[in-house]
Amino acid sequence: MDQRVDNERRSDSAPGRDVTPSRAGKPKRSWRDTFRERRGLVIGVAAGGVVLLLLIVLWWLHARQYESTDDAFIDARTVQISAQISAAIVDVPVTDNQLVDAGAVLVRLDPRDFRDQVAQTRAQINQSQANIDNIDAQIAAQEARIEQARKQVEQAQAALTFAQQESDRYQTLARQGTATVETAQQYMSNLLQSQASFAGTQANAVATEKQLPVLRTQRELAVAQLGQTQATGETADTNFSRTIITAPVAGRVTKLSAAKGNYAAVGQALMMFVPREVWVTANFKETQLDLMRPGQPVDIEIDAYPDRKFKGHVDSIQAGSGTAFSLLPAENATGNYVKIVQRVPVKIVFDKPPDVELGPGMSIMPTVKVR
Repeated sequence: MDQRVDNERRSDSAPGRDVTPSRAGKPKRSWRDTFRERRGLVIGVAAGGVVLLLLIVLWWLHARQYESTDDAFIDARTVQISAQISAAIVDVPVTDNQLVDAGAVLVRLDPRDFRDQVAQTRAQINQSQANIDNIDAQIAAQEARIEQARKQVEQAQAALTFAQQESDRYQTLARQGTATVETAQQYMSNLLQSQASFAGTQANAVATEKQLPVLRTQRELAVAQLGQTQATGETADTNFSRTIITAPVAGRVTKLSAAKGNYAAVGQALMMFVPREVWVTANFKETQLDLMRPGQPVDIEIDAYPDRKFKGHVDSIQAGSGTAFSLLPAENATGNYVKIVQRVPVKIVFDKPPDVELGPGMSIMPTVKVR
């Protein structure tokens, strides 16, 4: 077998025999020669890789300055418009989704019963005030009687003093014999009458003065009754004013259920009212809040207006995650615990009121510049 192989090798290399190109050995090329031939392609690929790497770095440097989330929506403090008194609805001058200003009339209730209550309480107030004025007049008259009684006491005191002097003088004259006993007895009788008259005037003065506190007590009672009547009147006025329901702030009427002819009960919802002042509530992941601070600028994209961007800023960050204030907060101390990245509501306000119609629940994409 080795001999056959050697013969074949010799026959293949014998002089005069043609060598086929496939078997003619080509010189082996080095990587330098290959690089020289494909230098442009290699340089292009390398340059493209460098540019791509540079773009990735630039994108990362730019993207790290912003935090965004699609878990965001328009928020507002919606107001439930309800009746505070029970009455029939006589007019509803607004319609669904109507934009109204603060103080605009939304619903009118039947005011007749409440108007009568106002008139009745005003009459009671006038009566109570007249009662007070009457007692004041009685007090003034009583004070005049007291002054008169004091003057009568002084007069009786003077008459008693004079009667005492006359009686003493005639008693002395009777003992000396220059006056009759009858005359002395007469002046003694005058003295006793003066004493009785003085005692009577003193008693009258005391009774007259004691009547004054009674009148003053009656006046205090009348004043208290007036205050009670005035409180009732204020309640009547308040109820009468509640027959006209107005818009608390500027906003839009929604979910209108009030209709003319229906009966409105106390606390019954008549419509929902959305104020014009709205903001964005964005639920960022807690891992996105490291550099987020109030006052940072925000680009706001609204799904309803994809071709526009609105400017705003971070107003505040809620002190706690959303689940902590939910109806059924998570209780991590029970059962098996699985760590989940929580979301924290962030309030974002517009730099200026948007000139488009926005309502609670509309989807938002906020982007906060944190660096």
